[in-house]
Amino acid sequence: MAMRCIQMAHQDFYKNYSHYQTRLDLRIRDSENDVVKAASAAFDLMKNEKVHAVIGPLFSEQARFIIQLGQKFRVPIVSFSATSPSLPPIRSKYFIRTAQDDCSQVEAIAAIVEAYGWHEIIPIYEDTEYGNGLIPHVTDALEKVNTRVPYRSAINPNSEESEILEELKKLNQSGKRIFLVHMTGLVGHKFFLAVNKAGMMREGYGWVVTEGLSNVLDPNLGPQAMDSMQGVLGVRPKVEKSTSFRNRWKASSTKQGGVSSPLTLFGLWAYDTIWAMAMAVESTFTNPKGNETLVDRILSTKFEGLSGYFNLSERKLKPLEFEVFNVVGRKERVIGHWSPQRGLFHDNNWNSREKLKPPIWPGDTTNQPTKLRIGVPIRKGFVQFVKVETWSSSNVTPPDVSGFTIDVFLEVVKALPFPLPFEFLPFKIDNGEIKEYDAVVGDITIVASRAEHFDFTLPYSESGVSMVVSMKPDERQNMWIFLKPLSPSLWLTTAAAFVFTGIIIWLHERRTNAEFQGSPQQQLGMMFWFSFSTLVFAHKERLVNNWSRFVLILWVFVVLIITQSYTASLASMLTVQRLQPKFMNVNVIRKNNYCVGYQKGSFVKMLLKNQLGFVDETKLKPYETPEEYDRALSSGVVAAVFDEVPYLKIFLTKYGSNSKYVMVGPTYKTGGFGFAFPLKSPLVSYFSRAILNVTQDEEKFDRIRSKYFSSEIISEEYGSGPSIPQTQASLTLSNFGGLFIITGVTSGISLLFYLFKFVYSFSEERSSLWLLQLKAQIVKCLDRRDSSLSYE
Repeated sequence: MAMRCIQMAHQDFYKNYSHYQTRLDLRIRDSENDVVKAASAAFDLMKNEKVHAVIGPLFSEQARFIIQLGQKFRVPIVSFSATSPSLPPIRSKYFIRTAQDDCSQVEAIAAIVEAYGWHEIIPIYEDTEYGNGLIPHVTDALEKVNTRVPYRSAINPNSEESEILEELKKLNQSGKRIFLVHMTGLVGHKFFLAVNKAGMMREGYGWVVTEGLSNVLDPNLGPQAMDSMQGVLGVRPKVEKSTSFRNRWKASSTKQGGVSSPLTLFGLWAYDTIWAMAMAVESTFTNPKGNETLVDRILSTKFEGLSGYFNLSERKLKPLEFEVFNVVGRKERVIGHWSPQRGLFHDNNWNSREKLKPPIWPGDTTNQPTKLRIGVPIRKGFVQFVKVETWSSSNVTPPDVSGFTIDVFLEVVKALPFPLPFEFLPFKIDNGEIKEYDAVVGDITIVASRAEHFDFTLPYSESGVSMVVSMKPDERQNMWIFLKPLSPSLWLTTAAAFVFTGIIIWLHERRTNAEFQGSPQQQLGMMFWFSFSTLVFAHKERLVNNWSRFVLILWVFVVLIITQSYTASLASMLTVQRLQPKFMNVNVIRKNNYCVGYQKGSFVKMLLKNQLGFVDETKLKPYETPEEYDRALSSGVVAAVFDEVPYLKIFLTKYGSNSKYVMVGPTYKTGGFGFAFPLKSPLVSYFSRAILNVTQDEEKFDRIRSKYFSSEIISEEYGSGPSIPQTQASLTLSNFGGLFIITGVTSGISLLFYLFKFVYSFSEERSSLWLLQLKAQIVKCLDRRDSSLSYE
């Protein structure tokens, strides 16, 4: 095929450019697909034939040796089919690639893998220079779209069918179902015949082929080769088909008496290579320019060829656009395109979520291969979260799976940037362990111990662990409950204030008010009687002192406030708070060696042992349903049940309406509910972003929650502290501190005024007595003086 294209190009060029002074003299050697023979033929052409350039070789394996010969003899090596990236032209100035290298397709392949949401793919390649050269570049491109390459499979091009079947058996047993095949046509056709024979070209499998194999696919290859590749996807450079040349190709084959052989892109590149070589030779030998060589002239040649615009400015053809095709029947159906600027697109809908037209997959199905295996835990109770019906391990009928977490998962899948087929695979929770699946969906709590074995998405709901206990009659409601409304400090302060106020009023009234006078016993009784009688506003004594009246007004106001508050608090204790939790503190339960319950298969068991100190496993009782919680608590088998707040709220909604149970104690925070994936799964980041989109749509998310939970359950966030009945607190001194400060300051000022008046009066009396005594002494002296005079 390549030789016929070269010969036709030679004829066509000099037919169009008959005036050219130079002619290409084609001297052909057959390398017979052998590295040694190819090197020997090239050596003969360069040394003995003295050729100016070598077109070829066909295969990358042969090119490595021939490039070295070209470097030695300074002869340009021009290849239209040695496409391995391990042969970059920059390593030798004498190597020119008149084709696109295989690296140009890796981004298109990665885009296809990303579009179908494949998170793992196995490259299968021929173990040659051509096969090995591309794999590192493909792996790097796949990593950028979060697709793992768990391992690779190299096929020896000389392998027998039995050897290929043995390798396919290993791949099949690995459980992987998506494969990327990078081979030449000779090896690829043999490989796919073996794939078909191994039963791996059926529903559930996905196959993508690279450009090397895509370029040689053609219905004329024969029904057996095409039939073995039904449902395969492939990429190849988009080439505007020249109808006139293809008609000539078919006519040429008919004249030679044979069937038209397939014309591939390699043939078009071979045709354009001859035209470029002829132009370069003409300009080099007829119009020499200084030190410019034949290599320089070839690289500067530009024209519109059969394969597109011919431009070797990067020492290779520049990739423009790839087409994505699907092998269906005896045809190749183009389902989309890829370009560096636009990415994947089909027709004009390149912004749509479906980047490619729906293909027909192996097994003649439209169902995308490798459905994600979604593990769903089977539980007896709390079916509001996950409910599995009509399923058994031997039943081929898909399970009926529903519940809050399932609805959230379905919304998240819709928000992914790619379609994601999946199937639910129910499994029984066994000792809290999660089996290996592509993902586990359910009320899976994110905790540190699990994060060592799985990768979790962002949480779609908050959570935490608390405990539920039974209620009991309030033993504190006894004959002394009337003392409970006020704290002891408030009782003592109030009593002291009564006495202090009585003393202040007595001091002001005792001299001027006859009702506060009498014997010392009467005055002491009046002092206490008057102050305490204000408690019930039963005082009858009339006050005459202004300071007494002022102090009494403020004190009566304080008494009114205290009595009203006391009455309200006592009424609340007697009528509202009838029951109390049996336990308020987890330490009391642990120290008294009581049994506690938890949900079977939950991480709560490890929390009880490691964090809360329940080291005796015989005291830990597993339960599965709210009914079992009720029986265990009501019978006294367990003192408390520990579980996550969402489950406890469901339990209390059903059994706690009559104050039978209550949620008490602190809430131990967890990471919330999320989806679990195997470690390093590339899907985690996609799901986390999709969860954000779903949960931030409050209207949609509330609609999902209200479908499964009552308003009492969703009225608070799962992670918020539960509403716990508390014992009616006593009124404390701090509640009335301001009132006592006001009345205390007033009484203090009044007392200071009384003391000041008393001291002043005492001082005045003392002064008056001293003057009288002085006057008497003076009179006595005068009397003595007068007497003496008289005596004399």
